[in-house]
Amino acid sequence: MAARLAGKVALVTGAGGGLGRAFCRALAAEGAAVVASDRDLAAAEATAAACGGLAVALDVTGEAAWIAALDQVMDRFGRLDVLVNNAGIVILKSIEDTTIEEWRLTLGVNLDGVFLGCKHAIPRMKATGGSIVNVSSVSGLVGGHNLAAYNASKGGVRLLTKSVALHCARAGYGIRCNSVHPSFVNTPMVDGMLAGARDPARARQRLAEQTPIGRIAETDDITPLVVYLASDESRFVTGAEMVVDGGLTAG
Repeated sequence: MAARLAGKVALVTGAGGGLGRAFCRALAAEGAAVVASDRDLAAAEATAAACGGLAVALDVTGEAAWIAALDQVMDRFGRLDVLVNNAGIVILKSIEDTTIEEWRLTLGVNLDGVFLGCKHAIPRMKATGGSIVNVSSVSGLVGGHNLAAYNASKGGVRLLTKSVALHCARAGYGIRCNSVHPSFVNTPMVDGMLAGARDPARARQRLAEQTPIGRIAETDDITPLVVYLASDESRFVTGAEMVVDGGLTAG
């Protein structure tokens, strides 16, 4: 049986660790040529080495950086079939406690980065069609008292995804765009969130208790969905919000 992503070229942002590294490995395992991008080039190189891919430096908040990274992909492979907009940050603060600098930083990475990725990837994907996967969050569906900027950014990713999907469909580009909404995943980002808690172990336990399945997610719980959206199996899926949260938002 042929690999599900054989012949496809996939760019993943925030690929230096956590979900981004897991996405790269899963896409490569299904036959994709993977481009691991991160503002930390050394971390991207480590991911690329683990999956036989190409590493590129990319600060997703910079338009020139996006253009340069995508030019590298086209020069090397001549095509781009899959874009996974994964790079993100989280700041645990309420609306009263969030500074304007923290607000702009969060939206810059989490929302501007997705906007720029979609804007500049689409012209390079038109010839072959393809799939854009935007990593949002359950925090793009439900609010949190201490996630003001994160909620805003991930909610923006959700609706931006639908706009991109409709635009590409109406233009006949053959490019699909969907959002993925994980709950808490066992990654360095969540570790960083919990490190500031009075009792990190108890805070981790509380996250697990909030999830009907009774645990926080592992990266392998999320990667199969991204592989599916990257593959031709999802050829009739666009503008969808794919929730993978252990039942957290079901109640």
